Amino acid sequence: MAETAVLILAAGKGTRLKSQLPKVLHEAGGRTLLGQVMAAAREAGIPAADILVVAGYGLDRMRAAVEPLGSRLVVQEPQLGTGHAVQMAAAALAPYHQVLVLHGDMPLVSAATVRALLERLTQRAAAAVLATATPPQPRAYGRILRQGERVIGIVEDRQCTAEQKQIRELNAGFYAFNTAALLPALERLGTANPHGEFYLTDTVALLAQAGRPVLGYELPDPDECLGINDRAELVQVDALLRRRRAQHWLHNGVTIYYPETVVIDPDVTIGPDTVLEPGVQLLGQTRIGQRCRIRCYSVLQDSRLGDDVLILPHCVVESAELEDAARVGPFTRLREGARIGRGAHLGNFVEVKKSQLGAGVKAGHLAYLGDATIGPQVNIGAGTITCNYDGVHKHRTTIGEQSFIGSNATLVAPLDIGPGAYVAAGSVITENVPGDALGVGRSRQTNKEGWAKRRRGRPAKS
Repeated sequence: MAETAVLILAAGKGTRLKSQLPKVLHEAGGRTLLGQVMAAAREAGIPAADILVVAGYGLDRMRAAVEPLGSRLVVQEPQLGTGHAVQMAAAALAPYHQVLVLHGDMPLVSAATVRALLERLTQRAAAAVLATATPPQPRAYGRILRQGERVIGIVEDRQCTAEQKQIRELNAGFYAFNTAALLPALERLGTANPHGEFYLTDTVALLAQAGRPVLGYELPDPDECLGINDRAELVQVDALLRRRRAQHWLHNGVTIYYPETVVIDPDVTIGPDTVLEPGVQLLGQTRIGQRCRIRCYSVLQDSRLGDDVLILPHCVVESAELEDAARVGPFTRLREGARIGRGAHLGNFVEVKKSQLGAGVKAGHLAYLGDATIGPQVNIGAGTITCNYDGVHKHRTTIGEQSFIGSNATLVAPLDIGPGAYVAAGSVITENVPGDALGVGRSRQTNKEGWAKRRRGRPAKS
């Protein structure tokens, strides 16, 4: 038999979210809710192929989210409760020795909890181990009924007696089962409850009545069992996940000022002695080296920074690469395919797209550099534009090393400017400029003496 399957219950629509998107595909902490739960399972050592997701609403979107990761979708139609969801997966679970059941709308579950549940199930030869929580404030969760160490039942909040309402140990919603014990119990589930549904929680009492040991595992952090029912809870959980991520990096050599304002996605990596200032967002697969400083309100998405890079305030960096000691900003935009060389400096309102800038390039202000290859030590004057689009096709501009491009130059691609060349300020350059040459593309200045005085002297038009 295969060892362990993870079954994630994710068939709900999430009516209170008032959305056409399946509940578990809403995002918190930089991933979908479902993605957070799947990531915890994978981090605990469960291969993607052994993760099954029960879906019912929005099947096309659910398949698009699950199957590219190598996991499997189980269809629950109609949705008749959590026990029914597991029944729909019974055939797929039968080859496994043990099954971990998680909820797709509870994204705070940790890999440590996944491992702990499975270890206790194996070490204690239990039929089931369920996670429990004892939060400081009451929640409308099922109450745990015990006889000594063993759990003998779970009573849903709406069905609790006044005495049972006083029980502080709650059902957290995560379960590890011995498959051989679970499958017969699923067949015995009934619908004698206010919702007329098959409750997975009823398997606990059925196993206990059959003399099969059911044990609890109390979560060290009771917040792990927080679920999502509306958008207020969604943003509450997002904040918790963001706080966790910031704390992780604070404990790993990164300085974060006002961490409650900083957004760090789960797949981001940051080198030691890097400093993040307030309002920074590090998104997607961003990789940041050592001793960098990302100043206020800059947003980096799927980008790579070398060591000692400085990002000044209000920069947007998307799918770009900056080599060691590069400096950009404030108000610089680096778009897809921008490659900024070692020690290069880009200033305010400079935009770069699909261009490679060599070491030491300087573009201090107000430039657009698109589809260009720019050699080392080139100076780009203010207002320079590479005209890369002719209305049908994109064309490239090449600028050789140690060239000087004067302010307000318009470089009409395709164009090759040789090493050491100069382009005069205000020029429109449409032909190649040889190395060490001066390219001038403007008309000679003419001054008309007295013209302005005569104009001012004209009578106003009626």
